Amino acid sequence: MKPSSSLSTALKEQIRQIYADLEARPLPRACQLSGGCCRFKLTGRTPSVTRVEALYAAVGVRAAGRTKLQPRADGACSCLGKDGRCTIYQNRPFGCRTHFCEEAGGMYPRKHVADLIRRLEALDVSIGWRNGPRDFPEALEDALEDWK
Repeated sequence: MKPSSSLSTALKEQIRQIYADLEARPLPRACQLSGGCCRFKLTGRTPSVTRVEALYAAVGVRAAGRTKLQPRADGACSCLGKDGRCTIYQNRPFGCRTHFCEEAGGMYPRKHVADLIRRLEALDVSIGWRNGPRDFPEALEDALEDWK
């Protein structure tokens, strides 16, 4: 399934709207963009993403001028730049937006975001994806592979 056919402009807008709806929630956040939560091996936590989120993140990777991501020896997210900042920040998935970083306020309680998660899952169904969420690194790698 090619991103160009599976991630239409309308689908991208629906993803953006879900992320905007999350931002509008009155849950206190104080992200310092430290990248600490992006160090999956260190934290022992890796975000899970829907297929549409992986495709949307792949759009961000491509917009940053990259076609492939190299796994990092330290186990951190391959989207971290040399400066330690996310290179796809605007396209980062829901799990990164509701991250588990204690400095930023900890993980969002599921009860506050379950409706948004269901909307993302419904978008997967709308493109025919029925395999459920996957760990972000592998899902993003597969989405980038679809660009070829």
